[in-house]
Amino acid sequence: MGKLFVKKPLSILLSEASESDKGLKRTLGAGSLIALGIGAIIGAGLFVRTAAAAGQHAGPAVVFSFIIAAAGCALAGLCYAEFASMIPIAGSAYTYSYATMGEFVAWIIGWDLVLEYALGAATVAIGWAQYLNKLLEKSVGWTVPYQWCHSPFETSDAGVHGIMNIPAIFILLLLSLLLIRGIEGSAIVNNIIVIAKVAIVILIIILGWQFINPANHTPFMIPADAGTVTMHNGTVVDYSAYGFHGISGVLRGAGVVFFAFIGFDAVSTAAQETVNPKRNMPIGILVSLFICTALYILFSYVLTGIAPYQDFLKEGGEASVAYVIDKYMIGYGWLSTFVTVAILAGFSSVILVMLLGQTRVFYSMANDGLVPKVFADLHPKYRTPYRSQAMFFVFVSLFAAFVPDSVVGDMTSIGTLFAFVLVCLGVIVMRKTDPDLPREFKTPWVPVVPIVGTLFCVTMIFSLGWENWLRLIVWLVIGFFIYFGYSVKHSKTRKLVK
Repeated sequence: MGKLFVKKPLSILLSEASESDKGLKRTLGAGSLIALGIGAIIGAGLFVRTAAAAGQHAGPAVVFSFIIAAAGCALAGLCYAEFASMIPIAGSAYTYSYATMGEFVAWIIGWDLVLEYALGAATVAIGWAQYLNKLLEKSVGWTVPYQWCHSPFETSDAGVHGIMNIPAIFILLLLSLLLIRGIEGSAIVNNIIVIAKVAIVILIIILGWQFINPANHTPFMIPADAGTVTMHNGTVVDYSAYGFHGISGVLRGAGVVFFAFIGFDAVSTAAQETVNPKRNMPIGILVSLFICTALYILFSYVLTGIAPYQDFLKEGGEASVAYVIDKYMIGYGWLSTFVTVAILAGFSSVILVMLLGQTRVFYSMANDGLVPKVFADLHPKYRTPYRSQAMFFVFVSLFAAFVPDSVVGDMTSIGTLFAFVLVCLGVIVMRKTDPDLPREFKTPWVPVVPIVGTLFCVTMIFSLGWENWLRLIVWLVIGFFIYFGYSVKHSKTRKLVK
């Protein structure tokens, strides 16, 4: 039992980080890390979550929801930045937990991160397939047949049953091959995508500003007597209920848009492929988070000013942004097509970073002996974990092709929040156990910032439904069987502790 919480010595971690010629190739600078962060953050969240939170909970005050969610993410981001500058090695929260709270906790978070990265990539790949059909329908008048872009558990209104999601598999294969080719090339592609989608977001903000109707911002919060509205899918929303108006609506809206920020922590998984990580990792994490927050606030203000918040439920649905442009921004119909392209680009970059993050976490776990060595095998030419990338392509594709997004999508959030909690607590632990260790970046106001960040994330976790908790428990039980059946026998750190 004593070895259950054995910690990996920092001296070994720092030694591994310095052996750059034997491991992953260091090619990423601060600019690439910022783009990597923006690529992971700005995806479906900006275009879908904004409309959902505004229409159902916060109204125009979704601006405040974004600020609240960003504040919580910033607290966790400050903690991530300290660890990334102190332990510049692949593995993210897994590695940090191993050094602060021991092997068993590290295993839990490493296994849990599969929910954030692998299943997150599957969820976004399914969304990518849906928006590809929207683009094909608008541009060429043809779509992928229903049965070949939906899971077997889905049925159309016409009674057509899904078979498998081929477009989702296609984008996963394409991006997996790109990552096997090398992170430098992947980063260049990601940078191009980021520039394109950020340019379109800024274009919407600038062009849409002239269409803002001040009446749509009055009142700024949804009043309790706003009545009811019937959503596009037939569900009736009663704005008098708690969480659907006023301050409570803003807070619940923060819970909805929080998922639009998921991804900034994936920057930390590339620490071992970063030039001067002690300087560049904090810059990449915090600057990307700041840029995305600013864009989110401006975008949500413009969107809720152009159209009444009820329209996002009655008409828009997932394509609310394109709907608003087509209906209210007369003469800018071309922009709605660009929005669909931006969403596809956004999805692609999110998948890219999620797949990157997943394999780098398992790369660290394999080097520690907690998972088979094959996950740490590097390509002789490209020095990327190519076998791990190929295996996770198969794993993620099975979920993307045969499981509905409503199932895999809900599992992503709880893994992310759990990781945030452990990183926040880990900063407090490290300040006590290793107070003199050099830190290029220090989280301010410790322990206040980590404690507040922990409370924020725990509150978010408790707001999730019991179905997510049940899935998490089942997933952890599977992980425990692997840990006690394989990892304890092969752990390199355990062998060091006699």
